[in-house]
Amino acid sequence: MTTIPLRHGVFLAPFHSLAENPTLAMERDLQLCQLLDVLGFEEAWVGEHHSAGLETVDSPEVFIAAAAERTKHIRFGTGVVSLPYHHPLNVANRIIQLDHMTRGRVMFGAGPGLLASDALMMGIEPEDTRRRMDEGIDVILRLFRGEFVTEQTDWYTMRDAHTHLRPFSVPYPEVCVASAVTPSGGRMAGKYDLGMLCVAAGERAGFDALASNWEIACEIAAEHGREMDRTRLRCVLNIHIAETRDQAIGNIRYGCEEFIRYFNNNQPRFPVPEGADYVEWVLEHDIATIGTPDDAIARIERLYEKQGDFGCVLLQVTNWADWPATQRSFELYSHYVIPHFARANENRVRSYEWVTKNQDELVTKRVNAAQQMFAQHEAERGGGEAQPGSRETSRTLS
Repeated sequence: MTTIPLRHGVFLAPFHSLAENPTLAMERDLQLCQLLDVLGFEEAWVGEHHSAGLETVDSPEVFIAAAAERTKHIRFGTGVVSLPYHHPLNVANRIIQLDHMTRGRVMFGAGPGLLASDALMMGIEPEDTRRRMDEGIDVILRLFRGEFVTEQTDWYTMRDAHTHLRPFSVPYPEVCVASAVTPSGGRMAGKYDLGMLCVAAGERAGFDALASNWEIACEIAAEHGREMDRTRLRCVLNIHIAETRDQAIGNIRYGCEEFIRYFNNNQPRFPVPEGADYVEWVLEHDIATIGTPDDAIARIERLYEKQGDFGCVLLQVTNWADWPATQRSFELYSHYVIPHFARANENRVRSYEWVTKNQDELVTKRVNAAQQMFAQHEAERGGGEAQPGSRETSRTLS
């Protein structure tokens, strides 16, 4: 039995085919956020990428500002700001501004940057990004708390640096750090009391590292006199569902192969044999959950068995399916998966079962009540003898 209410959201890198109109793809992502808001999803995390082709958002802050104007309830996170690419004061100011503009609906996700091609274009060695990430998050948290900062590193200088505004959220927006396979995310989460955004929880390597990275975070937090909060643990899964499993499998033929080829082009991780069917390979190696709402429920239950309680499951928006099938997948998830984990229909089921158990008695009482009404009506209108308790009897007695 879980003790933490499970939240549901998406991780929107996003991924878009090299063949499609990027302007319309971005508009579709905004429309997706509107749909998710209506369907009751609680979070959407938006990525930052600058190269490699498919991931087309360079500034999650700009995207979030537009998406927040189109929605009412859903919260938005930067998923993530690649801190080594930005001066920390600029990052702090942008997040605080978004915090005000969204009235507290923004979350700050940070990471070292995933793509080596992004770093190299900016003259940054990938080996330096995790160190810069640690330095950046440290100073940003101090700026969020209202400190004046004077310090110099090999990549930024601050002289009495402070933010122009204080955060709208108290004390400041929730802060999360990306965690995949290496222990760096867990170490930073424990050190700075941050949430964890486990971006590879559905992949084999990330799934296997999930528990160990959480343990690392807990150990580091304990060394600083703190305890990690499981409500701030988020796990990203690749799930696409339809009314039937065969239909879902057919849907992902739209974009599955290009997605796998894109990842392998950046850093080979999916050893698909030459000439193999990409969809069949994905299904055989359990790279994603492709099926029905029941399959999605089973996948999340398996994650619980591995990790224990956690706060939020994020569905990775892969665009493996076309737009109508993608919308339908999220609709089915909202209609059947979300209420399962919220136990939203528990009392309805108990009520149905109670009626079933007491059916004979309830039917007898309903039939007797109807017969009594017919008898009373006949007595009043048909000239028969008035029954005790009828209006005619009452008048006579009075």
